[in-house]
Amino acid sequence: MLRISDIRYAVEGRPLLEGASARIPGGHKVGLVGRNGTGKTTLFRLIRGELSLESGEISVPKGARIGGVAQEVPASSTSLLDTVLAADAERAALLAEAEATEDGHRIAELQTRLADIDAWSAEARAATILKGLGFDDFQHAMPCSDFSGGWRMRVALAGVLFARPDLLLLDEPTNYLDLEGAVWLESYLARYPHTVIVISHDRGLLNRAVGAILHLEDRKLTLYNGSYDTFAETRAARLAVAQSEAKKQEARRAHLQSFVDRFRAKASKAVQAQSRLKMIAKLKPITTPQEAALKAFSFPQPDELSPPIIATESVSVGYDGRAVLSKLTLRIDQDDRIALLGKNGEGKSTLSKLLTGKLEAMGGRITRASKLRIGYFAQHQLDELHADETPIDHLRRFRPEEPPAKLRARLGGFGIGAAQAETVAGKLSGGQKARLSLLLATLDAPHMLVLDEPTNHLDMESREALVEALTAYSGAVVIVSHDMHLLSLVADRLWLVKGGRVAPYEGDLDGYRRMLLAEPEPRERAKPRAPKPSREAVQALRSEARACEARVEKIEAMREKLAAKLADPALYEDARIGEMEVWQRKYAEVMEALARAETLWEAALEKLETAENPA
Repeated sequence: MLRISDIRYAVEGRPLLEGASARIPGGHKVGLVGRNGTGKTTLFRLIRGELSLESGEISVPKGARIGGVAQEVPASSTSLLDTVLAADAERAALLAEAEATEDGHRIAELQTRLADIDAWSAEARAATILKGLGFDDFQHAMPCSDFSGGWRMRVALAGVLFARPDLLLLDEPTNYLDLEGAVWLESYLARYPHTVIVISHDRGLLNRAVGAILHLEDRKLTLYNGSYDTFAETRAARLAVAQSEAKKQEARRAHLQSFVDRFRAKASKAVQAQSRLKMIAKLKPITTPQEAALKAFSFPQPDELSPPIIATESVSVGYDGRAVLSKLTLRIDQDDRIALLGKNGEGKSTLSKLLTGKLEAMGGRITRASKLRIGYFAQHQLDELHADETPIDHLRRFRPEEPPAKLRARLGGFGIGAAQAETVAGKLSGGQKARLSLLLATLDAPHMLVLDEPTNHLDMESREALVEALTAYSGAVVIVSHDMHLLSLVADRLWLVKGGRVAPYEGDLDGYRRMLLAEPEPRERAKPRAPKPSREAVQALRSEARACEARVEKIEAMREKLAAKLADPALYEDARIGEMEVWQRKYAEVMEALARAETLWEAALEKLETAENPA
């Protein structure tokens, strides 16, 4: 159990946590939510012991391992698979000791512990996690240096999932995943055998992967049982009650103050006036829960164009003469809301660049309306902001003739307040940078918005505000997002990008999710069929079997040496009886270790045979 007892912590004199307490039972899956800047990540650092509390206590069970993703793995020559395997420090240490020790008793202990932590299936488990997070089988053997920072963050996530710590702390893990990876992670976390606390603004994950919500607000922690939707309903009711009580108290305060103001100067009423002043002083303020002012987005409305605004006929598109997508015959009207589905590498970004004109067609014909304006938002654009310029400076590049007041009003329409307007972009939060990029993308009232992961740095309230803005927007929307809740509210058409083609997906998002998780349809359940193991998984099982065989051979060699020792008649002389008993005990320990190693070898061979010859 994780116990947080009356903790206090401040940053530069500003309290982030004050008298905060919570208890998380072992094995629970909990979502940690709260407005940006309230201290969620700081709480994680306090739990890990990276920061020191000013008062209070945080306790975890003795010996419990705490894990999380702090940063991407280094760009080294180590393969992805080996990097993930190395994340389980205990397994690596046990294997190294098992190779070095000659102590039969210790070997038996090591074999038992290795079996307890399922060490022999490690490579297969690591390969499964990497595949779930979007890595193809052939990439598992590639060095980390071949991948970008975002992909190396996935490797770091794979490592901590593989290590299976007793307390898993994840801070916005879906920010560097696509929809397919996010769906896999939801399922994995729901089945995780230990305690999980995850900071997330992904409503789908908080509804499906956790069973409780820990809310950080007003420097306090409150634990709600149930999904995020249940928490939202409970909190809304609590907020309504608090607001009602605050309104009643304010009316009472105003009534008492009115009496004091009227009769303070009258000697005959002085006592009553003083009495009411004391009553006002005793009225304890009722503070309603901090409700983030809905930072609404305000998208300018475009003029109407004749349909279609974009049409393609047998278009192919790609890079360096190689087509990524081909035979594209598509149509987009101004009232379309399209979500692009498909795994990483299938071509969603390529299609987005084709639609926005950032990539030319290699063949076929593409037609755009003559006055078509397109706004494009992609995550990499946050890095293209000028770090030493303020949001006002950025806007002035596009609207040099507008007065500062008008520029500030535009920023305010995207939730960027007066203080942030004069702050250089390098010091803005991720959410503020995202708002600025969205403002710049929509500045010219585009007829179509192409949005690639627009919610990664937005909190829950901002995501809901974005949904409202997109609903009111009268232009076309093409969106890629791992946030299934957002897609379900915004998109009315689904396009699947797969195998070099783009085609309408006839099912709904729930159906697509089931497909990703490989859940059989009801009509198939009568004939369950095991999926064919990947080549990487079979190779991992072969490696596992070889390792088990090598350990059996090593222990067998040790057994033969001990047997030869025990066959020496001189050992059984009366003077050496004590020495003989020691060697007999060592022989018994080695035989026990040998039996366990052979059992593990047999199990590994059975797994390998099943994988190589699936039914």
